[in-house]
Amino acid sequence: MAPYKTKRSVNAVELLNRRSRGTRDALSRYNLKVFRGVLLQDTRVFLKVWSKTSKSKIMYENGKFYFENYQICYSCVHSDPHVLYKLPKRSKKEKLEDALLCQSPLDKTLASPSDQKPSLLALTANNWLCRLSVDTGKELQKVYLSPNLKFKYLGWDISPEIFYVKTVQSKETSLERQAGIVNNTIMHIAIFQAFPLQIVGIMEINKRVFGNGITDVVLSQGVLAVSYSNKSVKLYSCEHIFQRQSSLLRGKTVGEFPFGIPVNIQIKDCPPVLFEVSCSNNGVQVGGFPWHYIYTPPQKNHKGTHHIRSLKDNIMPTPQVTVTSSGRTVKRRVQQLDDDPDQKTFRLVEYEDELDLLTVLVTNGEEEQGIAHVQLHDNQSGKLLRTVELAERWDETYRHELFFDKDTIVHIEQQNTNFCCHVYKLEGLEEYAE
Repeated sequence: MAPYKTKRSVNAVELLNRRSRGTRDALSRYNLKVFRGVLLQDTRVFLKVWSKTSKSKIMYENGKFYFENYQICYSCVHSDPHVLYKLPKRSKKEKLEDALLCQSPLDKTLASPSDQKPSLLALTANNWLCRLSVDTGKELQKVYLSPNLKFKYLGWDISPEIFYVKTVQSKETSLERQAGIVNNTIMHIAIFQAFPLQIVGIMEINKRVFGNGITDVVLSQGVLAVSYSNKSVKLYSCEHIFQRQSSLLRGKTVGEFPFGIPVNIQIKDCPPVLFEVSCSNNGVQVGGFPWHYIYTPPQKNHKGTHHIRSLKDNIMPTPQVTVTSSGRTVKRRVQQLDDDPDQKTFRLVEYEDELDLLTVLVTNGEEEQGIAHVQLHDNQSGKLLRTVELAERWDETYRHELFFDKDTIVHIEQQNTNFCCHVYKLEGLEEYAE
C-alpha cells in the first residue's frame, strides 16, 4: 500500500501497523523504538476521547469494538471512533455465540489473498464456524461442525496458528439415570489451523480416560488443561494426544451440511500428566519464556489474588508479583515493580510485546469506587516510566477489562445491567491546550 501524500498528516501508529504486516526488519524495530520514546515523552498525554454504553457485552480486539453480539463493529484507530460495518440481522438459531480475531502470521505467504487478511472467526448457534472480513463483515468461508453436538466456545491453543471450538458440557439426563445408562462423555473439542482455515480433527473428553469431577477443559500453548471439582488442574501434552489421530475423510462431505466433522482423535487411555497444581476457581494460565504459570492458591486468604511460579522448578520470581481481581494473561516474564508506598492494589498485569512495556493497573485498595491509574513499566528493569489516571471511577462491585494498544488505552466496565467502554488516545499537550 502506498504511503500517505505529504498534504495529509501521518498517523505514526497507523504507519507502524502497516509496516508490521510485512517482514519484521531493522527499520520496523527502529520505528517501534522511536514510537516508544514518543509514548513516554512529557509533552504527550493520554486523553479520554470517546465513551459508549451498550445493553450487551462489549468486546475489544486490535483497534475494533464489537457491539450487540458482534453485529456492529466500530473502528477506534483514529481519535474519533466510527462504525466500520453492521451485519445483517440474524435469526435466533443463527446468532453468534462466540468469536475470535485472526491475524495472519507475518512469515507465511498463503495461496489466496483473502486468507492472508485478518478475519473474524465466528461461531453460530446452529454449529456453523464462519470466517468474516474484519473490514466489511463479509462472509469469506464457513464450516459445518456437527448435526448432533452443541458447540458454543472458541479459544486459542497457539495464537495465531491453532484454535479450538468447544461444546457445552454433557449432562446425564433423568431418562438415562432411570434406565441405568452411564454417560461418560464430558464434551467434544474441535481443533483447527487458522491460516488457511483447515480442520485438524475432533476429540472426545470422557470420564473413563480423565476421571470423574471434571469441571472444564481448555487448550493452551500445546497443552490440554483439565480442571477438577477438587480444585486441581492437570496438564497433558496435545502432541502426545494427537498421535492417536486418524485421517479425516477428505471428501466434500467433511465440514459440509448436514454431515459435519467426524471424531477422528481417539483417546483410549489417559496420557501422561505433565504437571498438576491445586488452585482456586480451577484457573491456571501458562506462558512466557522461560515458561511460567499464573494461578490462585486454593486457601481462603489468597482469594482474589494471582501468583506466578516457574513451570520448571515451581519457584516464584524474585520479588513475587501478586495480581488481584480479574488478572489478564502475563505473556512474558514479570520483572520487579517499584514499591508502592500508598499500599495500592495491583488489579491487572499485561505485557506489551512490541514495545517491551509492562502495563499495571493500580487502584485504591480500600475504596469500592476509587481512582484507577494505568502504570507503564520498563519490562527489562521493572522501572515505572509513566502513569495515566483514568477519568471514570473504578467500581469494585463489577467486572472490568483494560487494554493497552500502542497509542490507545481502552477500559470496558459493567455498570449495573449495562456495559460501557472508554477510549483514551495519546495526544500532544499543544492539541490539549487548543
